[in-house]
Amino acid sequence: MQSLKALIKRYQLGGLLLLTLLLAVVLPLTLDIFRLNLVGKYLCYAFVAVGLVMVWGYGGVLSLGQGVFFGLGGYAMAMFLKLEASDPESTRIQSTPGIPDFMDWNQITELPLIWLPFKSLPLALLAVVLVPMALAWLISFAMFKRRVGGVYFAIITQAVALILTVLIIGQQGYTGGVNGMTDLKTLLGWDTRTDSAKYILYFVCVALLIGSIVLCRWIQTSKLGTLLLAMRDKEDRVRFSGYDVSNFKVFTFCLAAALSGIGGALFTLQVGFMSPSFVGIVPSIEMVIFAAVGGRMSLVGAVYGTLLVNAGKTLFSESFPDLWLFLMAALFIGVTMAFPMGLAGLWDEKIKPWWQRRRIERQADAERLAAAHAAYPEVLPPRGGGKAGGDLPEGMSGQGA
Repeated sequence: MQSLKALIKRYQLGGLLLLTLLLAVVLPLTLDIFRLNLVGKYLCYAFVAVGLVMVWGYGGVLSLGQGVFFGLGGYAMAMFLKLEASDPESTRIQSTPGIPDFMDWNQITELPLIWLPFKSLPLALLAVVLVPMALAWLISFAMFKRRVGGVYFAIITQAVALILTVLIIGQQGYTGGVNGMTDLKTLLGWDTRTDSAKYILYFVCVALLIGSIVLCRWIQTSKLGTLLLAMRDKEDRVRFSGYDVSNFKVFTFCLAAALSGIGGALFTLQVGFMSPSFVGIVPSIEMVIFAAVGGRMSLVGAVYGTLLVNAGKTLFSESFPDLWLFLMAALFIGVTMAFPMGLAGLWDEKIKPWWQRRRIERQADAERLAAAHAAYPEVLPPRGGGKAGGDLPEGMSGQGA
């Protein structure tokens, strides 16, 4: 038991256990399938927020293009699902059966070579992780080896998001263009639109998210995590100590890209489509807001921030369709101004110290009451309740004791 408590304290698993209870038990029991599916969609964005905690909070590298990796993972999964939905029997009315409908509309008569690996689910799953990591490595290696960082790196990631969006829209015959890839209904013949499938996908998403948080927390508590914090605060000192700072930055950026790709693939499975609207600058900045609101130093806080912002977005858009953008902006500005370290900072700096003070005060009161009972057992009420045994000594009252 003591070893379990020590493990929970070392890895700060208390908050993670509460989050797991909320996501795996409370929400499925209290929400209908429509709202639960919305929460599942929000949790896909939480993968990006968790990655941003590692690359921004711990690594000190702000990326404004994480939507790129989210979209690449989503498109990798969408390509497999689209090929499954484009079997010759389902596309027999096309001029070229057996290829996706948007290719037939653009006079493409055979499946492009780049699409062939996505006929296999294992290769598609590998692409979900490896393709975002490959692009992240290419960008980060080129930038960090030349010591490009700070605001310049943030602007470069924004430019990459814009370039990829334009590329996807421009190559309509290969990517579906501005409409993206739609009508994704089955996974190996399993209908993902049914209520039971939505429940399964939700729990798969929760399990992978909790696993990602555990992995990132393990990295944070390792020597690598200590070096990441040192690199963020005193990069030159770490470099002069003999470490290659650029390699640490490349690693964390690739890790964040892999997590974003997993989130994008799960999003495609749960929503049933993928489009360039999830790749550009605007969604990438929104993903940074998720981490900022939750707390850029807290993995669990990033999940809560994602849920809060997206739930507010849904609520405001339903109740105030003309004002919801202003309300979302007010929410973000208010939280960041009042609590610069996000919801996690609010807990650590305000709620947790107050709770600890209350516990200490209650413990002190209990100790004083026990001492009074020991000193005057014949005149004080029994500790479990009851009537007093006699008059209290001068200067003491039953309430004061």
